[in-house]
Amino acid sequence: MAMDQAHDEAHMGFLDHLEELRRRLFISVVAVLSAAIVLFVKKDWVFDAILFGPRNTEFISYRAWCALSHAIGSGDALCVERISYELINTTMLGNFSAHIIVSVVGGLIVAFPVLVHQGWAFVRPALKSGERNAARGAGLASSMLFMMGVAFGYYLIAPLSLQFLGNYELGDVASRIAVMSYVKTVASITLAAGLVFQLPVLVYFLSKAGLVTAPMLKAYRRHALVAILALSAVITPPDVTSQILVSMPVLLLYEMGIWIARRQDKRRTR
Repeated sequence: MAMDQAHDEAHMGFLDHLEELRRRLFISVVAVLSAAIVLFVKKDWVFDAILFGPRNTEFISYRAWCALSHAIGSGDALCVERISYELINTTMLGNFSAHIIVSVVGGLIVAFPVLVHQGWAFVRPALKSGERNAARGAGLASSMLFMMGVAFGYYLIAPLSLQFLGNYELGDVASRIAVMSYVKTVASITLAAGLVFQLPVLVYFLSKAGLVTAPMLKAYRRHALVAILALSAVITPPDVTSQILVSMPVLLLYEMGIWIARRQDKRRTR
């Protein structure tokens, strides 16, 4: 009878965990859908002001590049004076599909702090008191890093990619870009940059679990440099300047990860 009672308690505990997981997932889905619906309704503002912002020569990034060009004495070398490519729709569902994708990706970005909070709330009861205190700011740090990555991707990587790929000339072929191609480029770059900026948080939890250490990260620093350059080549235009601009903050994040792992190593030693 004692064994049966223990089995029932364990079974109920497992079901309770499943119920809690279901509740956290439900809240997360509702948050994403709510943000996506709001963005879907605000279609004109989302597309004109945000998504198509890099197609305007007065975009803040272009004005910053132009100011930098004048400051270093290069004249208008970095100034964007015209956008030569145009967007077209080639399918019946093209515009609507683009609208859906933008709303969903935007909903994920806006609701990301809620997703992090729900994930942390689900894991938190299983942690010890010391582990809870040590990781108390992890959720806030993750959300801040994600938003910084999104901003980095939107204001730097996406404009560079659009200018290079959209204005790339091949004979007398005019650049008429399908709207879905444009949307996927901006959305994937922005979302990927936000996820890449989660590197310090990932290193924190891996070092907390003892899976990585500071000496290990130092030993693989050269390998990480090659991987970062390869990643930069994938998500940016194929020119050296763009790859260096993208790889620099990722390298800084890697160094931050080494510092975080070193702190965890010292605590584990103590």
